[in-house]
Amino acid sequence: MEKSKIIEVLTDWNFWRSARETGIPRQAYLDKMGKLHGTGQIVTIMGVRRAGKSTLMLQYIKRLVDRGFEPASTLYVNLEDPRWGELSDQLLQSIWAAYIEWLEPTTKPFVFLDEIHLVPGWEKFVRSLHERQEANLFVSGSSAKLLSREFGSALTGRHVGLVVYPLSFGEFLLFKGVETGPRPELAPTRERAKIARFLREYLEWGGFPKVALVGEKREILARYFDDVISRDIAERYGIRKPDKLKSLARYYLTSISSPISFNKVKGYLGIPLDTVERFSFYLSEAYLAFFMKKFSYSLKEQEVNPRKVYSIDTGLRNTISLRFSEDVGRLYENVVFLHLLRSGKEIFYWKNKNECDFVIRSARGPEEAVQVCHTLTGEAKEREIKGLLEAMEQFKIKSGLLITEDYDAQEQHAGKTVRFVSLWKWLSRI
Repeated sequence: MEKSKIIEVLTDWNFWRSARETGIPRQAYLDKMGKLHGTGQIVTIMGVRRAGKSTLMLQYIKRLVDRGFEPASTLYVNLEDPRWGELSDQLLQSIWAAYIEWLEPTTKPFVFLDEIHLVPGWEKFVRSLHERQEANLFVSGSSAKLLSREFGSALTGRHVGLVVYPLSFGEFLLFKGVETGPRPELAPTRERAKIARFLREYLEWGGFPKVALVGEKREILARYFDDVISRDIAERYGIRKPDKLKSLARYYLTSISSPISFNKVKGYLGIPLDTVERFSFYLSEAYLAFFMKKFSYSLKEQEVNPRKVYSIDTGLRNTISLRFSEDVGRLYENVVFLHLLRSGKEIFYWKNKNECDFVIRSARGPEEAVQVCHTLTGEAKEREIKGLLEAMEQFKIKSGLLITEDYDAQEQHAGKTVRFVSLWKWLSRI
Protein backbone atom coordinates (compact mmCIF):
# COMPACT_ATOMS: atom_id res chain seq x y z
CA MET A 1 0.00 0.00 0.00
CA GLU A 2 1.30 3.44 -0.93
CA LYS A 3 2.31 5.74 1.90
CA SER A 4 -0.21 8.39 0.86
CA LYS A 5 -3.02 5.82 1.07
CA ILE A 6 -1.79 4.64 4.48
CA ILE A 7 -1.86 8.21 5.79
CA GLU A 8 -5.33 8.71 4.34
CA VAL A 9 -6.67 5.73 6.29
CA LEU A 10 -4.84 6.72 9.48
CA THR A 11 -6.05 10.31 9.31
CA ASP A 12 -9.67 9.16 9.52
CA TRP A 13 -8.97 7.57 12.92
CA ASN A 14 -6.45 9.90 14.51
CA PHE A 15 -6.44 13.33 16.19
CA TRP A 16 -3.94 14.94 13.83
CA ARG A 17 -6.27 17.38 12.08
CA SER A 18 -9.17 17.69 14.51
CA ALA A 19 -10.53 16.38 17.80
CA ARG A 20 -12.58 13.18 17.82
CA GLU A 21 -15.67 12.30 19.83
CA THR A 22 -14.72 9.52 22.23
CA GLY A 23 -17.83 9.16 24.37
CA ILE A 24 -18.12 9.10 28.15
CA PRO A 25 -14.69 8.65 29.80
CA ARG A 26 -14.17 5.56 31.96
CA GLN A 27 -11.78 7.25 34.36
CA ALA A 28 -10.77 4.23 36.42
CA TYR A 29 -9.54 2.36 33.35
CA LEU A 30 -7.80 5.43 31.95
CA ASP A 31 -5.99 5.95 35.24
CA LYS A 32 -4.91 2.32 35.28
CA MET A 33 -3.66 2.56 31.71
CA GLY A 34 -1.51 5.49 32.81
CA LYS A 35 -0.07 3.53 35.73
CA LEU A 36 0.68 0.53 33.51
CA HIS A 37 2.37 2.77 30.96
CA GLY A 38 4.57 4.05 33.78
CA THR A 39 6.16 0.60 34.06
CA GLY A 40 7.86 1.08 30.70
CA GLN A 41 6.35 -2.15 29.37
CA ILE A 42 3.93 -2.85 26.53
CA VAL A 43 0.37 -2.38 27.78
CA THR A 44 -1.95 -5.18 26.66
CA ILE A 45 -5.72 -4.61 26.75
CA MET A 46 -8.06 -7.60 26.70
CA GLY A 47 -11.71 -8.33 27.36
CA VAL A 48 -14.95 -9.59 25.91
CA ARG A 49 -15.84 -8.03 22.57
CA ARG A 50 -17.82 -4.78 22.71
CA ALA A 51 -16.73 -4.05 26.27
CA GLY A 52 -15.06 -0.82 25.08
CA LYS A 53 -11.37 -1.60 24.42
CA SER A 54 -11.16 0.51 21.25
CA THR A 55 -12.98 3.45 22.83
CA LEU A 56 -10.63 3.38 25.81
CA MET A 57 -7.63 3.63 23.49
CA LEU A 58 -9.13 6.69 21.81
CA GLN A 59 -10.06 8.20 25.18
CA TYR A 60 -6.49 7.78 26.37
CA ILE A 61 -5.22 9.60 23.28
CA LYS A 62 -7.73 12.40 23.94
CA ARG A 63 -6.47 12.63 27.51
CA LEU A 64 -2.89 12.99 26.24
CA VAL A 65 -3.88 15.69 23.74
CA ASP A 66 -6.00 17.55 26.30
CA ARG A 67 -2.98 17.62 28.60
CA GLY A 68 -0.83 19.26 25.94
CA PHE A 69 0.73 16.28 24.19
CA GLU A 70 1.36 16.89 20.50
CA PRO A 71 -1.35 15.06 18.43
CA ALA A 72 1.24 14.15 15.78
CA SER A 73 3.05 12.11 18.43
CA THR A 74 0.08 9.76 18.82
CA LEU A 75 -0.82 6.94 16.44
CA TYR A 76 -3.98 4.81 16.55
CA VAL A 77 -4.27 1.92 14.09
CA ASN A 78 -7.63 0.19 13.71
CA LEU A 79 -6.69 -3.14 12.18
CA GLU A 80 -10.34 -4.03 11.55
CA ASP A 81 -10.58 -1.28 8.92
CA PRO A 82 -11.21 -3.18 5.65
CA ARG A 83 -9.17 -0.64 3.67
CA TRP A 84 -5.96 -2.27 4.92
CA GLY A 85 -6.59 -5.31 2.75
CA GLU A 86 -4.41 -8.29 3.58
CA LEU A 87 -2.84 -7.88 7.02
CA SER A 88 0.80 -8.78 7.61
CA ASP A 89 3.79 -7.78 9.68
CA GLN A 90 5.08 -6.04 6.55
CA LEU A 91 1.97 -3.84 6.55
CA LEU A 92 2.73 -2.86 10.15
CA GLN A 93 6.24 -1.88 9.09
CA SER A 94 4.83 0.17 6.22
CA ILE A 95 2.33 1.93 8.51
CA TRP A 96 5.11 2.80 10.93
CA ALA A 97 7.41 4.06 8.17
CA ALA A 98 4.66 6.20 6.63
CA TYR A 99 3.72 7.65 10.01
CA ILE A 100 7.32 8.59 10.89
CA GLU A 101 7.93 10.14 7.47
CA TRP A 102 4.69 12.12 7.14
CA LEU A 103 3.98 13.14 10.74
CA GLU A 104 7.57 13.56 11.95
CA PRO A 105 6.78 13.14 15.66
CA THR A 106 9.03 15.30 17.82
CA THR A 107 8.75 13.15 20.96
CA LYS A 108 8.57 9.41 21.60
CA PRO A 109 5.12 8.60 20.19
CA PHE A 110 2.27 6.74 21.84
CA VAL A 111 1.24 3.91 19.50
CA PHE A 112 -2.09 2.07 19.85
CA LEU A 113 -2.52 -1.11 17.80
CA ASP A 114 -6.16 -2.15 18.03
CA GLU A 115 -7.12 -5.80 17.36
CA ILE A 116 -3.49 -6.71 16.80
CA HIS A 117 -4.34 -10.43 16.80
CA LEU A 118 -5.62 -10.08 13.24
CA VAL A 119 -2.07 -9.61 11.95
CA PRO A 120 -0.03 -12.80 11.44
CA GLY A 121 3.43 -12.40 12.97
CA TRP A 122 2.47 -9.19 14.80
CA GLU A 123 4.69 -10.01 17.78
CA LYS A 124 7.93 -9.59 15.83
CA PHE A 125 7.04 -6.00 14.92
CA VAL A 126 5.81 -5.12 18.42
CA ARG A 127 8.82 -6.64 20.16
CA SER A 128 11.22 -4.89 17.83
CA LEU A 129 9.61 -1.48 18.33
CA HIS A 130 9.65 -1.98 22.10
CA GLU A 131 13.24 -3.18 22.29
CA ARG A 132 14.43 -0.22 20.22
CA GLN A 133 12.48 2.03 22.63
CA GLU A 134 10.98 3.91 19.73
CA ALA A 135 7.38 4.06 21.02
CA ASN A 136 5.09 3.77 24.01
CA LEU A 137 3.05 0.73 23.00
CA PHE A 138 -0.57 -0.23 23.73
CA VAL A 139 -2.01 -3.30 22.00
CA SER A 140 -5.48 -4.78 22.24
CA GLY A 141 -6.99 -8.07 21.20
CA SER A 142 -10.27 -9.91 21.25
CA SER A 143 -10.32 -11.98 24.41
CA ALA A 144 -10.46 -15.35 22.68
CA LYS A 145 -7.96 -14.49 19.96
CA LEU A 146 -5.23 -12.77 21.89
CA LEU A 147 -5.23 -14.49 25.26
CA SER A 148 -3.05 -13.63 28.19
CA ARG A 149 -1.09 -16.85 27.70
CA GLU A 150 -0.49 -15.90 24.05
CA PHE A 151 0.64 -12.44 25.10
CA GLY A 152 2.91 -14.16 27.59
CA SER A 153 4.60 -16.38 25.03
CA ALA A 154 4.91 -13.61 22.44
CA LEU A 155 5.95 -10.81 24.78
CA THR A 156 7.65 -12.62 27.66
CA GLY A 157 8.76 -10.13 30.29
CA ARG A 158 7.75 -7.19 28.15
CA HIS A 159 4.08 -6.57 28.91
CA VAL A 160 1.62 -5.64 31.63
CA GLY A 161 -2.06 -6.38 31.17
CA LEU A 162 -5.48 -4.83 31.68
CA VAL A 163 -8.81 -6.62 31.36
CA VAL A 164 -11.78 -4.47 30.31
CA TYR A 165 -15.25 -5.49 31.49
CA PRO A 166 -18.70 -4.12 30.66
CA LEU A 167 -19.78 -1.16 32.76
CA SER A 168 -19.86 -1.45 36.52
CA PHE A 169 -23.04 -0.08 38.10
CA GLY A 170 -21.21 3.09 39.07
CA GLU A 171 -20.12 3.58 35.45
CA PHE A 172 -23.64 2.70 34.27
CA LEU A 173 -25.05 5.51 36.43
CA LEU A 174 -22.56 7.97 34.95
CA PHE A 175 -23.67 6.90 31.47
CA LYS A 176 -27.21 7.72 32.61
CA GLY A 177 -26.15 11.13 33.92
CA VAL A 178 -26.28 10.22 37.63
CA GLU A 179 -23.40 11.00 39.99
CA THR A 180 -23.75 9.35 43.38
CA GLY A 181 -20.68 10.68 45.18
CA PRO A 182 -18.89 8.74 47.93
CA ARG A 183 -22.03 8.51 50.14
CA PRO A 184 -24.98 7.51 47.90
CA GLU A 185 -27.16 6.82 50.94
CA LEU A 186 -27.13 10.58 51.66
CA ALA A 187 -28.62 11.43 48.26
CA PRO A 188 -32.12 13.01 48.21
CA THR A 189 -35.04 10.57 48.22
CA ARG A 190 -35.94 11.28 44.60
CA GLU A 191 -32.35 10.64 43.52
CA ARG A 192 -32.21 7.37 45.45
CA ALA A 193 -35.45 6.25 43.81
CA LYS A 194 -33.91 7.00 40.42
CA ILE A 195 -30.84 4.93 41.29
CA ALA A 196 -33.07 2.02 42.36
CA ARG A 197 -34.89 2.16 38.99
CA PHE A 198 -31.59 2.19 37.14
CA LEU A 199 -30.47 -0.85 39.15
CA ARG A 200 -33.42 -2.79 37.79
CA GLU A 201 -32.49 -1.70 34.26
CA TYR A 202 -28.86 -2.70 34.91
CA LEU A 203 -29.94 -6.13 36.15
CA GLU A 204 -32.19 -6.64 33.13
CA TRP A 205 -30.03 -5.26 30.31
CA GLY A 206 -26.51 -5.37 31.73
CA GLY A 207 -23.58 -3.04 31.22
CA PHE A 208 -22.32 -3.20 27.65
CA PRO A 209 -21.66 0.49 26.83
CA LYS A 210 -23.65 0.66 23.61
CA VAL A 211 -26.58 -1.22 25.12
CA ALA A 212 -26.71 1.25 28.01
CA LEU A 213 -27.15 4.17 25.62
CA VAL A 214 -29.45 2.96 22.84
CA GLY A 215 -32.72 1.15 22.18
CA GLU A 216 -33.00 -2.22 20.41
CA LYS A 217 -31.13 -3.74 23.32
CA ARG A 218 -32.22 -7.35 22.81
CA GLU A 219 -31.18 -7.37 19.17
CA ILE A 220 -27.74 -5.95 19.99
CA LEU A 221 -27.14 -8.43 22.81
CA ALA A 222 -28.23 -11.39 20.69
CA ARG A 223 -25.73 -10.30 18.03
CA TYR A 224 -22.96 -9.98 20.63
CA PHE A 225 -23.63 -13.53 21.81
CA ASP A 226 -23.56 -14.91 18.27
CA ASP A 227 -20.34 -13.02 17.47
CA VAL A 228 -18.52 -14.38 20.52
CA ILE A 229 -19.61 -17.94 19.72
CA SER A 230 -18.90 -17.82 15.99
CA ARG A 231 -16.03 -15.36 15.56
CA ASP A 232 -14.15 -15.56 18.86
CA ILE A 233 -14.46 -19.29 19.51
CA ALA A 234 -15.73 -21.41 16.59
CA GLU A 235 -13.55 -19.75 13.95
CA ARG A 236 -10.50 -19.58 16.17
CA TYR A 237 -10.60 -23.22 17.25
CA GLY A 238 -11.92 -24.66 13.99
CA ILE A 239 -15.21 -25.91 15.44
CA ARG A 240 -17.10 -26.97 12.33
CA LYS A 241 -20.44 -27.65 14.03
CA PRO A 242 -20.84 -25.03 16.75
CA ASP A 243 -24.41 -25.99 17.70
CA LYS A 244 -23.28 -27.94 20.79
CA LEU A 245 -20.99 -25.07 21.79
CA LYS A 246 -23.91 -22.64 21.57
CA SER A 247 -26.14 -25.04 23.53
CA LEU A 248 -23.51 -25.32 26.24
CA ALA A 249 -23.18 -21.53 26.45
CA ARG A 250 -26.96 -21.18 26.74
CA TYR A 251 -27.02 -23.82 29.46
CA TYR A 252 -24.37 -22.01 31.50
CA LEU A 253 -25.92 -18.57 31.09
CA THR A 254 -29.32 -19.91 32.11
CA SER A 255 -27.73 -21.59 35.16
CA ILE A 256 -25.94 -18.56 36.60
CA SER A 257 -25.17 -18.58 40.33
CA SER A 258 -25.63 -22.36 40.42
CA PRO A 259 -23.10 -25.15 40.97
CA ILE A 260 -22.42 -27.17 37.83
CA SER A 261 -20.63 -30.45 37.19
CA PHE A 262 -19.05 -31.23 33.84
CA ASN A 263 -20.17 -34.84 34.23
CA LYS A 264 -23.80 -33.80 34.62
CA VAL A 265 -23.53 -31.39 31.71
CA LYS A 266 -22.18 -34.22 29.59
CA GLY A 267 -25.32 -36.26 30.19
CA TYR A 268 -27.63 -33.29 29.69
CA LEU A 269 -26.20 -32.31 26.30
CA GLY A 270 -25.16 -35.76 25.16
CA ILE A 271 -21.56 -34.87 24.34
CA PRO A 272 -18.28 -36.44 25.57
CA LEU A 273 -16.75 -35.20 28.83
CA ASP A 274 -13.57 -34.01 27.14
CA THR A 275 -15.68 -31.91 24.73
CA VAL A 276 -17.56 -30.35 27.65
CA GLU A 277 -14.28 -29.49 29.37
CA ARG A 278 -12.74 -28.12 26.17
CA PHE A 279 -15.76 -26.03 25.23
CA SER A 280 -16.07 -24.72 28.80
CA PHE A 281 -12.43 -23.61 28.63
CA TYR A 282 -13.12 -21.76 25.38
CA LEU A 283 -16.12 -19.97 26.90
CA SER A 284 -14.04 -18.97 29.90
CA GLU A 285 -11.15 -17.72 27.76
CA ALA A 286 -13.63 -15.64 25.76
CA TYR A 287 -14.83 -14.04 29.02
CA LEU A 288 -18.37 -15.20 28.29
CA ALA A 289 -18.72 -17.46 31.33
CA PHE A 290 -16.79 -17.77 34.60
CA PHE A 291 -16.40 -20.84 36.79
CA MET A 292 -15.80 -20.19 40.50
CA LYS A 293 -14.27 -22.95 42.60
CA LYS A 294 -15.17 -24.05 46.11
CA PHE A 295 -12.56 -22.87 48.59
CA SER A 296 -10.21 -25.53 49.89
CA TYR A 297 -6.61 -25.56 50.98
CA SER A 298 -6.32 -28.69 48.79
CA LEU A 299 -6.00 -27.90 45.08
CA LYS A 300 -7.23 -31.39 44.29
CA GLU A 301 -10.42 -30.80 46.25
CA GLN A 302 -10.93 -27.50 44.44
CA GLU A 303 -10.77 -29.32 41.12
CA VAL A 304 -13.13 -32.21 41.94
CA ASN A 305 -15.92 -30.14 43.51
CA PRO A 306 -18.68 -28.53 41.41
CA ARG A 307 -18.06 -24.97 40.29
CA LYS A 308 -20.51 -22.10 40.34
CA VAL A 309 -21.08 -20.48 36.96
CA TYR A 310 -21.56 -16.77 36.23
CA SER A 311 -22.12 -14.67 33.09
CA ILE A 312 -20.02 -11.75 31.87
CA ASP A 313 -23.20 -9.66 31.67
CA THR A 314 -26.71 -10.05 33.08
CA GLY A 315 -28.29 -8.46 29.99
CA LEU A 316 -26.57 -10.97 27.73
CA ARG A 317 -27.73 -13.75 30.01
CA ASN A 318 -31.36 -12.54 30.09
CA THR A 319 -31.44 -12.21 26.31
CA ILE A 320 -30.29 -15.80 25.87
CA SER A 321 -32.40 -17.37 28.61
CA LEU A 322 -35.51 -15.17 28.11
CA ARG A 323 -35.91 -15.02 31.88
CA PHE A 324 -35.70 -12.12 34.27
CA SER A 325 -38.33 -11.53 36.93
CA GLU A 326 -38.21 -15.01 38.45
CA ASP A 327 -34.41 -14.95 38.55
CA VAL A 328 -33.72 -11.63 40.31
CA GLY A 329 -31.92 -13.40 43.17
CA ARG A 330 -29.55 -15.10 40.73
CA LEU A 331 -28.96 -11.78 38.97
CA TYR A 332 -28.13 -10.11 42.28
CA GLU A 333 -25.48 -12.73 42.94
CA ASN A 334 -24.09 -12.44 39.41
CA VAL A 335 -23.58 -8.67 39.61
CA VAL A 336 -21.90 -9.04 43.01
CA PHE A 337 -19.56 -11.64 41.51
CA LEU A 338 -18.67 -9.33 38.62
CA HIS A 339 -18.06 -6.41 40.99
CA LEU A 340 -15.69 -8.50 43.08
CA LEU A 341 -14.01 -9.77 39.91
CA ARG A 342 -13.40 -6.22 38.61
CA SER A 343 -11.70 -5.36 41.87
CA GLY A 344 -9.13 -8.08 41.25
CA LYS A 345 -10.06 -10.12 44.31
CA GLU A 346 -9.54 -13.89 44.42
CA ILE A 347 -12.98 -15.30 45.11
CA PHE A 348 -14.43 -18.71 45.97
CA TYR A 349 -17.63 -20.11 47.38
CA TRP A 350 -17.79 -22.10 50.61
CA LYS A 351 -20.03 -25.04 51.44
CA ASN A 352 -20.23 -27.39 54.38
CA LYS A 353 -23.56 -27.88 56.17
CA ASN A 354 -24.58 -24.50 54.77
CA GLU A 355 -23.30 -22.36 51.91
CA CYS A 356 -21.64 -18.95 51.71
CA ASP A 357 -21.76 -17.30 48.30
CA PHE A 358 -18.32 -15.67 48.35
CA VAL A 359 -15.16 -16.13 50.37
CA ILE A 360 -12.45 -13.64 49.44
CA ARG A 361 -8.84 -14.68 49.85
CA SER A 362 -5.75 -12.52 50.18
CA ALA A 363 -2.14 -13.64 50.40
CA ARG A 364 -2.73 -14.34 54.10
CA GLY A 365 -5.76 -16.54 53.47
CA PRO A 366 -9.56 -16.07 53.55
CA GLU A 367 -10.34 -12.63 54.97
CA GLU A 368 -13.90 -11.73 53.97
CA ALA A 369 -17.24 -13.55 53.69
CA VAL A 370 -20.09 -12.20 51.55
CA GLN A 371 -23.64 -13.51 51.23
CA VAL A 372 -26.26 -12.31 48.72
CA CYS A 373 -30.03 -12.56 49.17
CA HIS A 374 -32.64 -10.60 47.23
CA THR A 375 -35.65 -11.04 49.52
CA LEU A 376 -34.75 -11.29 53.19
CA THR A 377 -37.84 -13.03 54.59
CA GLY A 378 -37.71 -14.85 57.93
CA GLU A 379 -36.62 -18.28 56.68
CA ALA A 380 -34.34 -16.86 54.02
CA LYS A 381 -32.66 -14.55 56.50
CA GLU A 382 -32.02 -17.39 58.93
CA ARG A 383 -30.59 -19.59 56.17
CA GLU A 384 -28.31 -16.89 54.76
CA ILE A 385 -27.01 -15.91 58.19
CA LYS A 386 -26.23 -19.55 58.99
CA GLY A 387 -24.15 -19.91 55.83
CA LEU A 388 -22.35 -16.63 56.48
CA LEU A 389 -21.60 -17.47 60.12
CA GLU A 390 -20.36 -20.94 59.22
CA ALA A 391 -17.81 -19.48 56.80
CA MET A 392 -16.82 -16.79 59.29
CA GLU A 393 -16.27 -19.40 61.99
CA GLN A 394 -14.30 -21.66 59.65
CA PHE A 395 -11.94 -18.89 58.59
CA LYS A 396 -11.84 -16.81 61.80
CA ILE A 397 -13.53 -13.80 60.21
CA LYS A 398 -15.10 -11.40 62.72
CA SER A 399 -17.38 -9.39 60.43
CA GLY A 400 -19.42 -10.61 57.47
CA LEU A 401 -21.47 -8.87 54.76
CA LEU A 402 -24.99 -9.74 53.64
CA ILE A 403 -26.12 -7.89 50.51
CA THR A 404 -29.87 -7.64 50.03
CA GLU A 405 -32.55 -5.59 48.30
CA ASP A 406 -33.44 -2.90 50.81
CA TYR A 407 -32.27 -3.75 54.32
CA ASP A 408 -29.45 -1.81 55.93
CA ALA A 409 -28.43 -2.67 59.47
CA GLN A 410 -25.76 -4.20 61.66
CA GLU A 411 -26.55 -7.18 63.88
CA GLN A 412 -24.69 -9.40 66.31
CA HIS A 413 -25.00 -13.15 65.87
CA ALA A 414 -23.06 -15.70 67.93
CA GLY A 415 -20.54 -13.05 68.91
CA LYS A 416 -19.91 -11.99 65.31
CA THR A 417 -20.98 -8.90 63.37
CA VAL A 418 -23.23 -9.24 60.33
CA ARG A 419 -23.54 -6.09 58.23
CA PHE A 420 -26.61 -5.80 55.97
CA VAL A 421 -26.43 -3.43 53.00
CA SER A 422 -28.70 -2.73 50.02
CA LEU A 423 -27.24 -3.85 46.70
CA TRP A 424 -27.56 -0.43 45.05
CA LYS A 425 -25.61 1.23 47.86
CA TRP A 426 -22.89 -1.40 47.84
CA LEU A 427 -22.46 -1.23 44.07
CA SER A 428 -22.55 2.56 44.03
CA ARG A 429 -19.90 3.27 46.62
CA ILE A 430 -17.17 0.65 46.17
